[in-house]
Amino acid sequence: MAKKIVIGSRGSILAMAQSEMIKKRLETNFPEIEFEIKKIVTSGDTDLVSNWNNSDKSLKSFFTKEIEVELLNGTIDLAVHSMKDMPAVSPAGLICGAVPDREDNRDVLVSKSGKTLMELPAGAIVGTSSLRRTMNLKNLRGDLVIKQLRGNIHTRLNKLKNDDYDAILLAAAGLKRVGLESEITEYLDPNKFLPAPAQGVLYIQCRENDEDIKNILKSIHNEEIAKIVAIEREFSKIFDGGCHTPMGCNCELNGDLVTLNGIFFDGDKGYCDSITANINEGIKIAQKLAGEIKEKING
Repeated sequence: MAKKIVIGSRGSILAMAQSEMIKKRLETNFPEIEFEIKKIVTSGDTDLVSNWNNSDKSLKSFFTKEIEVELLNGTIDLAVHSMKDMPAVSPAGLICGAVPDREDNRDVLVSKSGKTLMELPAGAIVGTSSLRRTMNLKNLRGDLVIKQLRGNIHTRLNKLKNDDYDAILLAAAGLKRVGLESEITEYLDPNKFLPAPAQGVLYIQCRENDEDIKNILKSIHNEEIAKIVAIEREFSKIFDGGCHTPMGCNCELNGDLVTLNGIFFDGDKGYCDSITANINEGIKIAQKLAGEIKEKING
């Protein structure tokens, strides 16, 4: 087995925090191995503006392709990604080696005044770049003004403080992982303000033929979370869920039963439904729910 393992990561504060978290877990499990993080610059890091304007393709590969090239070339041994950045299919030769424990998947509101979403005055300006969050907001508070907001977590928080925003929407997972949980004004109910599929989940990628790394990654794999995420990602796939698709879902496990809540916005109208089934039905749960929502859309 290798004496040193190199972990590939984007260089953002959040990506590095996530990679450090995985590194520490692996170091605890394998103290005899040295683990090192290598920062890799991706297309999404260097040209986010034009990528966001390209509405004809998913943004997902913009944050992964350079890392995946290094993984295939053997300059890194594994990579830490946010699951929601990952396309449905990995490049040939690469697999998901582990799905670790999930962080909080809820969206959160951070407001200047400390007011919650329902307490914000009519006409308040809320910042988000996500179409899903925008449609969720319109669904709950059609009287609010939604203003585009991009950048990393710290950039967005600075814009809230210094620019013309009354509140912004972010993912709880990101704020918690970079130690900024205290900034959160309100956690939004994930069954009313539906999160992105796989929000709060990490995807640890490795080479398909690297048995040593695959065995190491088994030590941080959470099979229960992997099953839940597979259901959420199937729901997303059915609705062609990229960064420009107004849909969300939340999957909760209680014993052997899974409850999946999903929403898809067609125009300005949100179509939502819920289904409860045995976890062993797997992605069929998502397929059933998506079918019921499509029936509603088609009248």
